[in-house]
Amino acid sequence: MTDPFLLDPDSPVIPPFLDALETLFAAMDTAYEKVAEACGFHCDGCGDSCCQTRFYHHTLLEYLYLRKGWQALPEPDKGDILRRAVQVDNARTDSAGRGHPSMCPVNLSGRCRLYRFRPMICRLHGIAHELTGAEGGTRKGPGCDLFTRVVGNNPDIRLDRTPFYREMALLEKELRRQTGFNDRIRVTIARMILYAADKKPGKTMPLAEQNGSGPGGRI
Repeated sequence: MTDPFLLDPDSPVIPPFLDALETLFAAMDTAYEKVAEACGFHCDGCGDSCCQTRFYHHTLLEYLYLRKGWQALPEPDKGDILRRAVQVDNARTDSAGRGHPSMCPVNLSGRCRLYRFRPMICRLHGIAHELTGAEGGTRKGPGCDLFTRVVGNNPDIRLDRTPFYREMALLEKELRRQTGFNDRIRVTIARMILYAADKKPGKTMPLAEQNGSGPGGRI
């Protein structure tokens, strides 16, 4: 089983996958913008910031891409993001097990310092969507609260996430095959930054975070 710390970012195996992911992300961004424009929706930020929502990410590919972006930052920015990531990771819950809102460690004054390298859910969150499963059933999901207030609960147009999820799954499967990495991944961006900084998890910081603070909740 391959430790993600041992996956050399300069390995000839990895760059083609990151290039493919960049192309896939560009397609996601284009599709998102088209649907948002068709719905008359534009996000300028709101009080219920998605950057304060604890999203979990599940692919080695997205981790390596975020790591690439983080490693390219100036040292002062890297240090500041790492400091924030440590604070966010340590403050996910209080002594009673309650989660508390906390800004994503790469967000500074409302701007994402790793915007180009942000994971898939950061790109797709916000507008109404649909997803067709392998057996053919289609699930529909709402947009964020702001989208619902502006557009309504049942928009005529939804973002079809299906082709993007499928392409991501294919890339992830092949990357894992070529690298030999087989572990389950379920991590926040804060935890990804700790990995990128070589803060090795060990027994106290597992690659797959536990359910104690609840998925999709507040950090």
